[in-house]
Amino acid sequence: MTQLRASPCVVTSEASDVARFAKSDLRCLLYHGDCREMLEAMPASSVQLVVTSPPYNIGKQYEARLALKEYLDLQREVIAQCVRVLHDSGSLCWQVGNHIVGDAEILPLDLALHPIFEAEGLKLRNRIVWHFEHGLHCKKRFSGRYEVILWYTKSDDYCFDLDPVRIPQKYPGKRHMRGPRNGELSGHPLGKNPTDVWIIPNVKHNHREKTIHPCQFPIELVDRLVLAFTRPGDLVLDPFAGVSSALAAAIIRQRRGCGAELRRQYVEVSRRRIEGALDGTLPVRPTGRPVYEPGDQRVAQLPPEFAEARLLRDGGDLPMPQP
Repeated sequence: MTQLRASPCVVTSEASDVARFAKSDLRCLLYHGDCREMLEAMPASSVQLVVTSPPYNIGKQYEARLALKEYLDLQREVIAQCVRVLHDSGSLCWQVGNHIVGDAEILPLDLALHPIFEAEGLKLRNRIVWHFEHGLHCKKRFSGRYEVILWYTKSDDYCFDLDPVRIPQKYPGKRHMRGPRNGELSGHPLGKNPTDVWIIPNVKHNHREKTIHPCQFPIELVDRLVLAFTRPGDLVLDPFAGVSSALAAAIIRQRRGCGAELRRQYVEVSRRRIEGALDGTLPVRPTGRPVYEPGDQRVAQLPPEFAEARLLRDGGDLPMPQP
């Protein structure tokens, strides 16, 4: 059996350790095994935030592709356990994309999963659109550049702290033009509500958080959820931990984290990332940093070949060659 006091983070395959962790003051536990085993060992109402990005059932290296009904049944089983361990004031955030049917047809997983959450009595507060710039280019449909976070609460009395996640206004000096507050500043001094469309870079090869995982969660995405829906010391759970971006975000913000991961290579990467989060050495893209805009570098300039192709497409005449 794992000695829970040996480290501020425990990596274990023992379900008995999970129950002991929930009653301890340790910062983090990573369960190497099936998340259903971990969830069954957790006390009811012990988690303030469940945040995860489950496999999309599209045949990635870390998942076995299942029949759609079988996949949804598995999700239903995990979701039921997540709801059991969620505190009455807690939130559940399920980040998903599209399931691909055949060569070109898509099934948005948020549409397929919502009836499961609804049946569990959860209340949908936001359908957050996460927009990013980079990804594969499609040939038979428009290229996908967004995914969705479904934010549910267990009750109407839920934790929501907007101030830590406010973002700068575009026009902070704007003032009321009429009425009893005429001439006063109209915005909030701490910034504006970030709305339900979040522009955050996804983790690609040149991202400073990049690991071996092909579909890695950016820490900034989880960070906003952790800050808004939890308080210091609360427990954050990721049942499909991957390389533990959610656990790292929780630790950085002085929360506790626990999660489950099946693949050993991801568990080893997670261990290193969690240790980095604990000692402050983990590479993290700073929250709130503006998305990079290219300047006048050569690679950002339109090549003549592309200009010619676009001119021909638009029915224009090619410029006469210069003598």
